[in-house]
Amino acid sequence: MTNHVHLLCTPHEAGGVSRMMQALGRQYVRYFNHRYKRTGTLWEGRFKSCLVEDEAYLIHLYRYIELNPVRASMVAQPSEYVWSSYQINALGKVSNLCTPHCLYTALGINDTERQATYRRLFTSHVEGDLLEEIRAATKSGMALGNDRFKSELTSLTGRRLHTLPPGRKLGWRKS
Repeated sequence: MTNHVHLLCTPHEAGGVSRMMQALGRQYVRYFNHRYKRTGTLWEGRFKSCLVEDEAYLIHLYRYIELNPVRASMVAQPSEYVWSSYQINALGKVSNLCTPHCLYTALGINDTERQATYRRLFTSHVEGDLLEEIRAATKSGMALGNDRFKSELTSLTGRRLHTLPPGRKLGWRKS
């Protein structure tokens, strides 16, 4: 994208994504500043992230990310955007940057079948409530998944990972 990047990452250890983003930020800023003879930061703040329930939401998130350049009218088809993993997942382009997720590999018994199944997932856009749910979870750092998933995460972490309804609770005034 012209002003942001989407990464779909599955960490192998706690804090892995944060450390990766920190290292990436340091190295890229150093490279960019050296290359363009400038100083200072490139980022406006910390990266945004959310935990994702694999089974229900991961494939939708693939679609959301890889259709983003289409939604932004940068390209007509996701295959036209060179900075996307769509060419890897749907067309078989070889890259060392992407490791297939187990849910992606379950889409077919071989590469050809997997890629064909993946391409069929892109016959429609991510729209409506799902689109808003993905955007809200990412923006707020909340979990993306069903209520059971969010409750389990809240129990495990002690941190609220779902949004509350707007406004004050009913009966908040003391008599």
